[in-house]
Amino acid sequence: MTFGKGCHLHLIDGSAYIFRAYHALPPLTRKSDGLPIGAVAGFCNMLWSQLANNKGDDAPTHIACVFDYSSKTFRDDIYDKYKANRPELPEDLRPQFPLTREATKAFNVACLELENYEADDIIATLARQAREAGGDVTIISSDKDLMQLVGGGVEMFDAMKSKRIGVEEVEEKFGVKPDRVVDVQALAGDSVDNVPGAPGIGIKTAALLINEYGDLETLLQRAGEIKQPKRREALIGNADLIRISKRLVTLDDHTPMDWTLDDLEVKAPEAEPLLDFLAKMEFRTLTKRVAEALKAEAPAIPDAPAVPASHDAEEEPQVAAEGLPFDHAKYECIRDAGALDRWIAVIRDRGYVAVDTETTSLDEMRAELVGISLSVFPGEACYIPLGHRQGGGDLFGSNDLSDGQMGLEEALAFLKPVLEDEAILKIGQNMKYDWKIFARHGIRTAPIDDTMLMSYAMYSGLHNHGMDGLSNRYLGHEPIPIKSLLGSGKSQITFDRVPVDEAVKYAAEDADITLRLWQAFKPNLHRAQVTTVYETLERPLVPVLADMEMAGIRVDPHVLSRMSNAFAQKMAALEAEIQELAGESFNVGSPKQLGEILFDKMSLPGGEKGKTGAYATGADVLEDLAAEGHDLPARVLDWRQLSKLKSTYTDALQTHVHPETGRVHTSYSIAGANTGRLASTDPNLQNIPVRTEEGRRIREAFVAGPGMRLVSLDYSQIELRILAHVADIPALKEAFREGIDIHAMTASEMFGVPVEGMDPMIRRQAKAINFGVIYGISGFGLARNLRIPRAEAQGFIDRYFERFPGIKDYMDETVAFAKENGFVRTLFGRKIHTPEINAKGPHAGFARRAAINAPIQGAAADVIRRAMIRMPSAIAGLPATMLLQVHDELLFEVEEGGVDRLIAVAREVMEGAAHPAVHLDVPLVVDAGQGANWAEAH
Repeated sequence: MTFGKGCHLHLIDGSAYIFRAYHALPPLTRKSDGLPIGAVAGFCNMLWSQLANNKGDDAPTHIACVFDYSSKTFRDDIYDKYKANRPELPEDLRPQFPLTREATKAFNVACLELENYEADDIIATLARQAREAGGDVTIISSDKDLMQLVGGGVEMFDAMKSKRIGVEEVEEKFGVKPDRVVDVQALAGDSVDNVPGAPGIGIKTAALLINEYGDLETLLQRAGEIKQPKRREALIGNADLIRISKRLVTLDDHTPMDWTLDDLEVKAPEAEPLLDFLAKMEFRTLTKRVAEALKAEAPAIPDAPAVPASHDAEEEPQVAAEGLPFDHAKYECIRDAGALDRWIAVIRDRGYVAVDTETTSLDEMRAELVGISLSVFPGEACYIPLGHRQGGGDLFGSNDLSDGQMGLEEALAFLKPVLEDEAILKIGQNMKYDWKIFARHGIRTAPIDDTMLMSYAMYSGLHNHGMDGLSNRYLGHEPIPIKSLLGSGKSQITFDRVPVDEAVKYAAEDADITLRLWQAFKPNLHRAQVTTVYETLERPLVPVLADMEMAGIRVDPHVLSRMSNAFAQKMAALEAEIQELAGESFNVGSPKQLGEILFDKMSLPGGEKGKTGAYATGADVLEDLAAEGHDLPARVLDWRQLSKLKSTYTDALQTHVHPETGRVHTSYSIAGANTGRLASTDPNLQNIPVRTEEGRRIREAFVAGPGMRLVSLDYSQIELRILAHVADIPALKEAFREGIDIHAMTASEMFGVPVEGMDPMIRRQAKAINFGVIYGISGFGLARNLRIPRAEAQGFIDRYFERFPGIKDYMDETVAFAKENGFVRTLFGRKIHTPEINAKGPHAGFARRAAINAPIQGAAADVIRRAMIRMPSAIAGLPATMLLQVHDELLFEVEEGGVDRLIAVAREVMEGAAHPAVHLDVPLVVDAGQGANWAEAH
């Protein structure tokens, strides 16, 4: 059949199919001989589905599946860094590429690839030829790079979303018509393919410029007319790179091909070769389905190991991914070794398992293991009860174990080889908890995936990442509430008191939900462009933090007790001073009585009553009054600070000392702060004040063990250094390179005073401004910090921006980017969403400051995460243990003779942590100290 008018060509983006299949479906599916085939299974299902649906008016007359020949193309000659950022292919994907070509031919579809060209170039050439011949073209892909081809009889079809992409959809995405897509892409660049583009210009800005000036070349020729300095400089200074970028993104629609459109005529699949291939791949369900459709006999496939419920071990992942609905889920109770062994066989066959533990406490260091749940297919899970007590259901049941449970040691002996097998992926939700539970029983779980951290990498700033919330949001399922089993209040029981039959559904459902979330999230990491963040900053941190938390830090309770008494005495003295200033006795700890003293009796300004009729006396109110020179509120702030130190640390820390280890074991939340900063809880060791003498004294209670020393390594002014780099401030960068006192230099620049002999108060003001600017501080906030009038504080900030105008530019550009995209990014690719950035009213200022600060604080957090992840291997040969992370500081315990060596090794790791991902214009500097306690070491 000669291709011409009335013909319809379907061009399948085969390379995109492969990657979609690999990332969207369980990746570790293997044949009985161990060959990985997960991507091949997904590819075959997608291709069969496409062919089976080719009916009616849109049915193709001609079809081809197009692949990339290799990673190297003519574009590498144009720009040697093209696609340089792309990670290495996963080892289990590499052998599947030739099998997908074999599959295409087995389906009797033309299989096209061309050396030195990308699949997109072949598609562009065939689309042009078909259009010129009078035919129609449908490109089966959602790749944005192919959208430049849409129009004039060419459209795209996203098979995953069953969505057609025409001219209107392209214009909606790029803000321009298809014929100007390459101009927009050239300006915006592409971080995935390492297309440079123009720095600071995104898709929306690029579209505005192209629509205003008509085309890219005209824009570059008239770039000098653009009013915005940064935008103008980006275009003028990068014109050559922008032109190169356009060559990189423009598809070559005249590729030299040996085939013609007529060679691509649709041919029906031939039963024998297709079924033979599917049987060879051991795709049972698809083989049966194709055989039925072709009215042929399905070839026999050797039996696989038995699996629970309804699945074959090699059933194609697409069917497994759909799973049973929750109300028809099949949850099994494992009570003996035979049943557990059967599940382990399935886990080994699948290559992955979702795992969850049930315990008696949220404190991993004291919790007893009650049961373990597993899932390898959505809708199918099991629960292994191990520690349920007789007479469960109330607080007064027997301590004897219930019947019908495996012994704890026996079950763990079965599971340990699986949990430690590098070939089996263990999937969890908040995996650090389960990792520590298993570690306390001698099992180091690896490798792992964590759905909580996947959510955090993709959706930080949008919502929290707990399992119940994620299940509701992304699976449309509300999990069984734990309170329905444990109760609440004084009658609340622990999980070991829950009857086994009731525990099974709850516990197995947790594993089931975790597996479903994993299948939903895993492919989206790549689409959200956060795979590198997850793989390098989130997932590897889990075992590092778990080991730190389990190590704990020694605390001397006698020091805490003495300190608590001293604080109580000082608080009593402050109370007397406060009451003397008030002219009467009152309860300093009562906000109501304090408000009456301040605003009724003393008639201080700013008194506002809340709904209860009492005056507001929060820290912000007292700080404002103190800044205006009023002594009483300043003394109350001091009293409250001491009260908090006493209750939160000197008193409470004594209750956190573990009875067996004699140490305090904090717990770090990886997904606690939107910016990537870790949060410390139970107890919180990151909020111990370091600016006050009392706060510093609390660190004296954290001590080294016998024959050991504590070593502190602390990044010096890391956020200011990152600000100097990202905002490109020459004066600050030079000062950091030369090792100049940055605060003294800032004071000298702003106030015109020499560095030598500088008044410490002036330096302190400059320091407050330097750090305040990072957080987008206002005159209002700076006035509070320095306890000076607001007008004076605003004058300092105005002068600062005059001296360093690049910082204001950075702030404005960051806010503009956030408003345009709904998120900001760190230097390392961390995405932090800013959903309130366009809010009006009282939230507007906070959202703006958060957007400004997030890339700076987030990059600093990323740097120390990178250092922590590298640290265990770096210090493996030293008699040292990493104990704590407190923002920019790492604390170690080391034998006395190993202090100098540890400092040298750890400092090298920390100062080089940004490389090779980011090359900073300023050096990272780490200060080190050591002592018998934390205060001495800091």
